[in-house]
Amino acid sequence: MLDLALSNEIKNAVAKRRTFAIISHPDAGKTTLTEKLLLYSGMIQTAGMVRGRKGGKVAVSDWMGMEQERGISITASAMQFPYKDAIINVLDTPGHQDFSEDTYRTLTAADCAIMVIDAAKGVETQTRKLFEVCRLRGIPVMTFINKMDLPGREPLDLMHEVEEVLGIHSSAVNWPVGSGREFVGVVDRLPSGASTKEGRTKELLLFTKTSVGGAAKAAVERIPLSDPGVKSHVSEGLWGKLHHDLELLEVAGNPYDHGEFLKGKVTPVFFASALTNFGVEPFFDAFVEMAPPPSARPADTPNGEITIDPVETPFSAYVFKLQANMNPKHRDSTAFLRVCSGRFEKDLVVKHHRLGRELRLSRPHTMLAADRSTLDVAYPGDIVGVINPGVFAIGDTISLSGGFNFKPLPSFQPEIFARVRPKDVAKRKSFDKGVEQMTAEGTVQMLKSWDELDFYVAAVGRLQFDVLQYRLKAEYGVDTELELLPYVASAWLIGDPAAFDPPVSVLRTKDKQNRPVILFKTAWDKDYTARKCPNHRLADMA
Repeated sequence: MLDLALSNEIKNAVAKRRTFAIISHPDAGKTTLTEKLLLYSGMIQTAGMVRGRKGGKVAVSDWMGMEQERGISITASAMQFPYKDAIINVLDTPGHQDFSEDTYRTLTAADCAIMVIDAAKGVETQTRKLFEVCRLRGIPVMTFINKMDLPGREPLDLMHEVEEVLGIHSSAVNWPVGSGREFVGVVDRLPSGASTKEGRTKELLLFTKTSVGGAAKAAVERIPLSDPGVKSHVSEGLWGKLHHDLELLEVAGNPYDHGEFLKGKVTPVFFASALTNFGVEPFFDAFVEMAPPPSARPADTPNGEITIDPVETPFSAYVFKLQANMNPKHRDSTAFLRVCSGRFEKDLVVKHHRLGRELRLSRPHTMLAADRSTLDVAYPGDIVGVINPGVFAIGDTISLSGGFNFKPLPSFQPEIFARVRPKDVAKRKSFDKGVEQMTAEGTVQMLKSWDELDFYVAAVGRLQFDVLQYRLKAEYGVDTELELLPYVASAWLIGDPAAFDPPVSVLRTKDKQNRPVILFKTAWDKDYTARKCPNHRLADMA
């Protein structure tokens, strides 16, 4: 048992923490929203638009050279900073459609997700995939409908689409006043404190730009809706539409239920423009109030499943991400740990469950993109980077007490396959080292042929191969050539491999753990094989 003073210290720290991931389709404005959170928390003075423009500003959370060139987030960065009375841990996941595997794993470290949707485009493919992972893990989701300052779809249509496509109830916490150039503010339907206290006054929030390109906070004026002069603040046309929409929501909209939100059954919806900062601060305030703090996590022991309590269980964590060469001056690898229980301290000696030995966690740090700051103490919900001298693999559990493992992180079936080789044979050693490092990080998956004479790289999307080649060149000095293979689907084979007799031409391979993986030339081949081989199961996740 922990002593009372330490127990109270951890309890207070846990209550303040909000650890979340932002999920979206590319270009919905996820990185811009992350930056605005930094702006409103006082961590940066001016926000830089996400742009690959020469001499223009580059988003703080994108650190890899390729990300800054292309203006997209490819790796999942982890950042911690205070926001008002809370401590925020944000996992900036890649939205680029090809970059899913890293994102899937990062979601396991989050207690809540913010789903960013483009008001003009609605729910897009990538958002659906990521939402499915949230559903799988039981992660509550808040919806941020962005780009209200540009021409977009009707708010009611967007909410209906969220419900139809994602199969979840939506509840409008605020409602936009105008859209496009006429977007001037929002009506707060559930003002601060209303998730716990009833009877708060609904307010009209009107925003005014204070800078070019949303570099500084927007000015806000709050007017109670019950104020007799409220109509005079907006045009007659806007007021008429707003009044009609609000009445419709009262009659036909879903009421917000906090318990249902925490169970992942309802998503609170917010309308805003991350670029102009209109509606951003009220959203962050509501997020801190509604999002859950770190809670107990299930773990496996030889005798069955147990629950790891964040306060009562001594320090424990698991590795959800590996990243090499974040600092090109030091050839290093960083293991990102999600702290699940207890208090983490510098130079802590912990049990490494998979290796069955003790380790000292030296030089722990917290990250703001590639800028490290040394860390003395961390609590449940925090993300800690530790130097990885080759002992950590994705999914490893470490703790003070030992005897359990957190649930294994899933692998997702790759959809694109290739042979990759160095152009200069003399650089084979550097090439092997680089490929091994990036396979360990999960940048790509490595497959070998049945007879183990041939090796292939596999990915969820093409961009992962671009990153592999880019990093082999930038970090290991190796130019490579890539030969794509004619397969577009795969599955792990459950059942006796020797008895597997597929009705179509397939490539039989094995993954790192020697589990059989079957590659198919078309999605139809895969479905047909599943029907024709009833004694075997084709699994999309391992």
